[in-house]
Amino acid sequence: MFKRRLRSMRILVLGEAYKPGAYSVTSLASITHALFVSGGITEIGSLRNIQVKRQGKVVATLDLYDLLTKGDSSNDIVLQSGDVVFIPPVGKQVTVSGLVKRPAIFELTQNETAQDLIRLAGGFKAEAFPQKTVIERYAGNSFKTVLTRDFSQKEISYKPYDGDVIKVQGSSEELENAVTIMGAVSHPGNYQWQKGDRISDLITSLKSDVLPIADFDYSLIVREKSIRGDIELLQFSLVDALESQVTNYELMPRDTVIIFSRFEEKAEEKRLLSDLALSEKEISHQAKVEQWQKFENRKFLEFIGESVEEAREVDSKQLDSLTKLLTGQKDELDEDEYSVFSRKKLLAPIILKLQKQASIFEDVALFAVNGRVRYPGVYPLVSKASIKHAINAAGGLLESAYLQSAEVTRITKGDNVSIEHIAVNLTETMGQTDSFILQSKDSLNVFPTPNWSEEYKVNLYGEVRFPGTYSIKRGETLENVLERAGGLTDFAAENGAIFTRASIRTKERAQLQKLSDDLRREIASKSFSNSVTDASLSYDDMDKLLKDLGQVQALGRLVIDLPKIQSGSVSLELENGDALYIPAKQNTVSVIGEVNVSTSHLYNDNLSVDDYLEYSGGLKQRADEERIYVIKANGSVYIPNDSSWFAVNESKNRLEPGDTIVVPLDAEYMNQLTLWSTATQIVYQLGLAAAAISAL
Repeated sequence: MFKRRLRSMRILVLGEAYKPGAYSVTSLASITHALFVSGGITEIGSLRNIQVKRQGKVVATLDLYDLLTKGDSSNDIVLQSGDVVFIPPVGKQVTVSGLVKRPAIFELTQNETAQDLIRLAGGFKAEAFPQKTVIERYAGNSFKTVLTRDFSQKEISYKPYDGDVIKVQGSSEELENAVTIMGAVSHPGNYQWQKGDRISDLITSLKSDVLPIADFDYSLIVREKSIRGDIELLQFSLVDALESQVTNYELMPRDTVIIFSRFEEKAEEKRLLSDLALSEKEISHQAKVEQWQKFENRKFLEFIGESVEEAREVDSKQLDSLTKLLTGQKDELDEDEYSVFSRKKLLAPIILKLQKQASIFEDVALFAVNGRVRYPGVYPLVSKASIKHAINAAGGLLESAYLQSAEVTRITKGDNVSIEHIAVNLTETMGQTDSFILQSKDSLNVFPTPNWSEEYKVNLYGEVRFPGTYSIKRGETLENVLERAGGLTDFAAENGAIFTRASIRTKERAQLQKLSDDLRREIASKSFSNSVTDASLSYDDMDKLLKDLGQVQALGRLVIDLPKIQSGSVSLELENGDALYIPAKQNTVSVIGEVNVSTSHLYNDNLSVDDYLEYSGGLKQRADEERIYVIKANGSVYIPNDSSWFAVNESKNRLEPGDTIVVPLDAEYMNQLTLWSTATQIVYQLGLAAAAISAL
């Protein structure tokens, strides 16, 4: 059986083809086949007017736009032998860009209109704003002109010109007829607004619509009040808004409702959520809420005209005199330290916005709360803000707050700026009939209750019958606490008691820092270069000395005579944070410093200082024999055979178990810096108290 082969024929493809010329094609070839074999159309070739010439006459015209946009191939005729496919140059071109479905450069015929052009571009995208479509056109005088036309009308008053560039712009990202809720809520985001909507329509339940960490007494509504984007704020309580119509404010379009957390640190939030024993589903939901909150925070910051970075970089230089006066240096906003919905984080951009919109004609809408409140600081001033508003903004009063008297400091403008102090009674002003209205830059100071005593605690460790933490009252003595603890055990070393105090530790820390600073200055001074020559101290030695000195931890030890305290002849009044360490009885005497062998020896009542030195191999050549001293177990120091320094009787100069004999280096063999380094080494070697504490 024979297969029939299609006969071939010769055609010509001319004009703006990539490879014009004569081609052999099958007898069933059409215009598009001819375009394919010739490599297609060049950039300057027309897609709208492809002609087929037969015996010198145009017998067909193919518009590729009909084929590409409509799938219409009715004009794609079958060619005959000898036909010429001619591609003329491109005609009128118009560029369409922006928010259309098919942005491109389009070739138009003479009769096509703007509607035809938009149809070719696939129509507008949903976010397009065709009412203000921009057209750039060459004016013919080496300049371009710009036209603005409304492309949303059925009849568009625009006639396309060759070279026009049409830009379809997008709609505004601003929400219309919507309100935003953010913060410690279960479902943050944007919600539809209808006239008459109130807070209770947005938050219907305190159980399901807000998180357990929400502050029920302090929330804000941020509202635009002018075309410039200036804001004003409304303060409300969630409880009052749902139970009473007084603070159930009517919402306006583009309002932002902020629900704050009643915690300022993430650790507190996590502790509460763990205490609530949330299910895995609820915990997963909470994680999603935090992710959504980050997005909402960014949107809110953009809404008020500030970026996250700008809000973070606010420091004392950018704050006005009120903030400097009331809060000092502003802490850097740290997401790891502060909770996701804390006042400090969410109020930072609002405060910045209020400061920047203040002018000579409008006072800054801020006030401050200090003293015995939960979160002292600067807060936005709402219209007709009362003392109760201020207290709620600051998280409420502490237990120690004094209700009978507080003070409002007010800056009054006039010919001269004056400061006025106004006494207020919190018992009266915290009621529903609060008549005291706060003004711009007011500062409310809540005093502590007179003679208020916070809970004081001291710690007893070691050889006491009942060691632990004890609550004390002001004025209580160490003797009283030891009696409450059952006294000392039979193994207690009374003379080796170590007593530490926080206030002394602070002083010691400052002294160590001063010593380190002085040493650094000496190293940098000219005299140090001489000491390096004399002492042959390498750079590594000096660097190690400074690092070691910086690592010394202040102990805050107070030398006490515990036997006298127990007997009642000496009284020691305790402070909050005091600690008493009672070591077990020791039976050794230590020898350190410029001896041949630094070691400890069993205590022998018959041995003297010289005997212990002899048992340690004797003194080195550079030892200062005249300045040998003894550190008693209780921390006191004495020089042997010289009772006038630290004691009034010879009994204190006797060696006892737990004592340490120190042999210093003779100062004649070293310069000042070397003396300092040796003294520092001795300080390290004398960490007996710290070692005793760690051994308990």
